[in-house]
Amino acid sequence: MSLLEINNVTKDFGGLKALNDVSLQISDREIISLIGPNGAGKTTLFNCITGTMPPDSGSIKFKGIELLGLQPHEVARNGIARTFQHIRLFNRMTVLDNVMVGRDYKGRTGIISALCRPPRVGREERASEEKCREVMALFGERLLPRLNQYANMLSYANRRRLEIARALVSEPRLILLDEPTAGMNPHETQGIVDLIRLIRDRGHTVFVIEHKMKVVMTVSDRVVVLDHGEKISEGTPVEIAADQNVIEAYMGGRKRAQAE
Repeated sequence: MSLLEINNVTKDFGGLKALNDVSLQISDREIISLIGPNGAGKTTLFNCITGTMPPDSGSIKFKGIELLGLQPHEVARNGIARTFQHIRLFNRMTVLDNVMVGRDYKGRTGIISALCRPPRVGREERASEEKCREVMALFGERLLPRLNQYANMLSYANRRRLEIARALVSEPRLILLDEPTAGMNPHETQGIVDLIRLIRDRGHTVFVIEHKMKVVMTVSDRVVVLDHGEKISEGTPVEIAADQNVIEAYMGGRKRAQAE
C-alpha cells in the first residue's frame, strides 16, 4: 500500500480549475519532486493534502486514512508536516522556541498544568528541548549557536532552515517542502540537497516543490509534473527530462504552436 494516495483531486476557484482530476501515489521513504510552471497548482495540491484548502472532489489517503474532512492540526497528528513557499515563522520568538512549536501537539501540558507546573511538566519541557536540539544539530552550525536569537535576526537561508527544523521536530512520516531552495545561492542550495537526502535516510518521506531543475534531477526518485492544474507527466528524472510534454510546458512550445 502506498503511503500517500491522491485520487482524482479537483479544486475549482470560481470556474478556474487550479487542480483538475489529479492522481498520484507516493511510497514510503521516497523523494518525490513536484514541478511545473508558475500557476500550475503545485502549492494548491500541498494545501489540499494538509487540509488548509480542501479539494472540491476526489480522495486523499495517508496510511490508508482518508484526510478529506480533517482539520490541519488533525492532518499533522497523522504524521504530515510542511514548510511554506513564503516563510512563516514567529519573528519575535527565539530560534529554540520556534522549533519547539513543532512539538506542541505531542505534549500533554494544558493551561492548568502550565500554571501549576507539576514535575511532569518540567520533564516534558526538557525532553522537548532535547529533541529540538537533536534536530537543529542536523543543520550543523547554522542553527544551534543561534538558538537564543530571535528568528528575525537570522539570515534568509537560516530562516528557511529553521522552518524545516520546525517541521522535522514533529517527527512526521511525510514532510512537504515548498520551494526550500528559493532565493539561495549554489552553495546554500547544495546544503539543502544534502539535507533532503539526510531527511530521507532518517526514515522520512519527502514531497518537494522545486523550480531549480538541477536540484530536481539530482535528488528525486520520481518527478511529477503539473501544468494548468493537470498532471502531464510522471517518471524518473531521466524520463521527465526527455518528455516532450514537459519540454513544451516549460519552454512555451504549446503557446507557439497555437499562435501559428
